[in-house]
Amino acid sequence: MKVSEAVGRTLAELGVAQAFGVIGSGNFTVTNALRAYGVPFVATRHEAGAATMADAYSRMSGRVALVSVHQGCGLTNAMTGIAEAAKSRTPMIVLTADTPGSAVLANFRIDQDAAVTALGATSERVHSAETAVADTIRAYRTAVHERRTVVLNLPLDVQDAEATQTPVGAVEPPLPVRPNHESAEALAAMIGEASRPVFLAGRGARGAAPQIRELARKTGALLTTTAVAHGLFNDDPWALGISGGFASPLAVDLITDADLVVGWGCAFTKWTTRRGKLISGKVAHVDIGGTAHRPVDLAVHGDAGQTAADVTALVTAREGYRTPSVEARIAAGPGWPTPDLSTGTHIDPRELSARLDDLLPRARVVAVDSGNFMGYPSGYLSVPDEFGFCFTQAFQSIGLGLFTAIGAALAQPDRLPVAAVGDGGFMMGIADLETAVRLRLPLVVVVYNDSAYGAEIHHFGPDADLSTVTFPDPGIARIAEGFGCSAVTVRTGDDLAGVTAWLAGPRDRPLVVDARIASDGGSWWLAEAFGQVAES
Repeated sequence: MKVSEAVGRTLAELGVAQAFGVIGSGNFTVTNALRAYGVPFVATRHEAGAATMADAYSRMSGRVALVSVHQGCGLTNAMTGIAEAAKSRTPMIVLTADTPGSAVLANFRIDQDAAVTALGATSERVHSAETAVADTIRAYRTAVHERRTVVLNLPLDVQDAEATQTPVGAVEPPLPVRPNHESAEALAAMIGEASRPVFLAGRGARGAAPQIRELARKTGALLTTTAVAHGLFNDDPWALGISGGFASPLAVDLITDADLVVGWGCAFTKWTTRRGKLISGKVAHVDIGGTAHRPVDLAVHGDAGQTAADVTALVTAREGYRTPSVEARIAAGPGWPTPDLSTGTHIDPRELSARLDDLLPRARVVAVDSGNFMGYPSGYLSVPDEFGFCFTQAFQSIGLGLFTAIGAALAQPDRLPVAAVGDGGFMMGIADLETAVRLRLPLVVVVYNDSAYGAEIHHFGPDADLSTVTFPDPGIARIAEGFGCSAVTVRTGDDLAGVTAWLAGPRDRPLVVDARIASDGGSWWLAEAFGQVAES
């Protein structure tokens, strides 16, 4: 057995759930080995798409996905997606060919170890035929145990060598980390002293919702999440939705008035805390190694679920923040602004998002790209749970939304996938629209089309020369139809009848909704993000 086949077999036996990639001569054999040993593979049109699809698949399935790329340029094409996954601590394998050590003048040659390390990923290598299996197991174990994006370099000369046969053992996920008793007591005391506690859960709290809910119920805490954990408490009557830039007016008021915020598996980034303005009281941070982006009064090293369970046993029941007046405020709704900016030719993005929330099935998985529009689908499109919202925005790159939706769709095949993208990001990632068509995905792509890079338009203002960030209408619906999609152009609410018709049909191809949105003068989340005063 060649090393390339041994590596593919080992990764399959370890449990890689899904692979994506662009095939070249360097990764041809190892990718076919993955396929031969049972790993499903999707050929994408761009390596950046492959990396982000794998990232989204891992996030939405809880299983390890893999990206397969050619050496050199194949790897560099994937780097934005790899950086996003690495910053998000997504357990993922990037399997890349590499030039032979002796090929010092090869045109594909770059320092791949240095390149991926600069992105925050972990670089591993198949060093020899004798160590090939052990090297592969080590890379997989690092991804799973340390929650890392691992790039496994496979040099061409090593690929062709005869591999040493080595048994492949199971790599089990790490057991939950229990906090020490002193930390649990300190957190229990802090919660017990608070009159208005709020629990803020991040991606590190996935799987811990029942324990956090129970502790919140017992201590009267309100519940909120970071953007990446949206949906974790979706059906709880005391949940406030997303904290931070996408927060509703109600959530902003109640979180700001909290005298204690406990973060569960979150980083307290400036986006989650509105540059610190949302937090006025004490702060506790529960995590298994992540670093808080702000000072905290108490840091607890422990698994979110295990810590919540331990603290629940130490506290006494109390009303806390769950008073009748707060209950009435939450029941009255989030307090989103209501003026409709729609015209006969453009639809208000809030109206569009709210109407789509009513039209689309509840069983959905929503992927959101970056841009001026992004707060609208994040705030207005409800999701069934934490596996219903995929937000690949740790690196804040536009153009990843379509890729994200494809990966999420494959991870959650029983849900309707929805990609919310701007026109700029849609055009960036459009090559992989063909991938969605080829896979016959029932994907709804909502293009919030303002014919511009809207964030820059509103950031720099009307007095700036905006010719570099505004574009003529390319005819997005016609382009989508050329790829084999169904398409509808939406200028008013009545045009959404085309979405209803597609939902009633076979859903055997993607639907692209070219929504011509009215200008909001700069969305509320963007104004806040740039340190300005939001009008709405």
